[in-house]
Amino acid sequence: MTMKLRNLLRDALGRDAVASTVRNYEQDFGGKQSGSLRSGTVNEESIAKDYYNLVTDLYEWGWGQSFHFAPRAPGETFAASLARHEHYIAHRLGLGPGMRVVDVGCGVGGPLCEIARFSGATIVGLNISSYQLDRASILVAEAGVAHLAEFLQSDFMKIDTPDDAFDAAYAIESTVHTADKAGVFGEVFRVLRPGSCFAAYEYCLTDRFDAGDVLHQQIKAELELGGALSDIAHPRQIDSALAQVGFELLEAKDLSVNPGPGPPWYHPLDGSRFSLTGFRRSRVGRRATNGTLRMLEALRVVPKGTLQVAKLLDQCAAAMVDAGKLGIFTPMYFVLARKPG
Repeated sequence: MTMKLRNLLRDALGRDAVASTVRNYEQDFGGKQSGSLRSGTVNEESIAKDYYNLVTDLYEWGWGQSFHFAPRAPGETFAASLARHEHYIAHRLGLGPGMRVVDVGCGVGGPLCEIARFSGATIVGLNISSYQLDRASILVAEAGVAHLAEFLQSDFMKIDTPDDAFDAAYAIESTVHTADKAGVFGEVFRVLRPGSCFAAYEYCLTDRFDAGDVLHQQIKAELELGGALSDIAHPRQIDSALAQVGFELLEAKDLSVNPGPGPPWYHPLDGSRFSLTGFRRSRVGRRATNGTLRMLEALRVVPKGTLQVAKLLDQCAAAMVDAGKLGIFTPMYFVLARKPG
């Protein structure tokens, strides 16, 4: 574990920038105790860039290359559940060879690799983070799908591509980084060809969320701080924003509701059942990682501030588990919408 952890955050920010970046990031959210983004005083684009420079290496270390949740069937591995969740997007969009598709917020390209391999479509990974795009370029080559992958560094609020450029679009837990849902959905609408579809998994509060409940508000704030979220939307806000920009909403449902007898979506973070392959994601595994990082930071092997980044993600993971158990939050509100034409 030490041999791999020692390289964290060196390439993304450099040794001297981690501590100041995480400190400034927390201040943008009103400090660790507030957890609420100071609306109107910070730039969502810069917040997202800083966040992914800080967390990408730790995400890959603890979670893998597909930065999202998934419903899980009995006996299904964690990796298989992620792939199936990605295949579902491709299936519902009807992706196939010859299609040109935009992945809105592609991360390091884990879903892109899987969807390209599964469908044969050409996937254009859109991302604001140059560090993540560098990683994605390496990963598509390793996966043998470089011929089906292209990348575009651009803000999804102003996509640097002409109108009607794509046959389909999808976003997997990525548009959570803006409160302006109509803004991002409007850009997706613009770059889609008439008659094409957009599918997404969205972070949403459920009807069980009580804005007057102090605990609910605390959990929401911790999710936003740990995930660089401007504000977590309600499903009706997602539906309304899609309609506002001209989409025809074909389907909308929370895939975390009644998923079957398998483990809940938050189980990988809960660690209530031991698994060697899932150890790093579990509560015990995260504590072990933090202990190692504390030692490595003291020895100046990893940059100062690396442990604070890990603690930030650990706090978010605990909030995810609490939100899931209370049923006040879902990371997989699925929407399928069509651009008329």
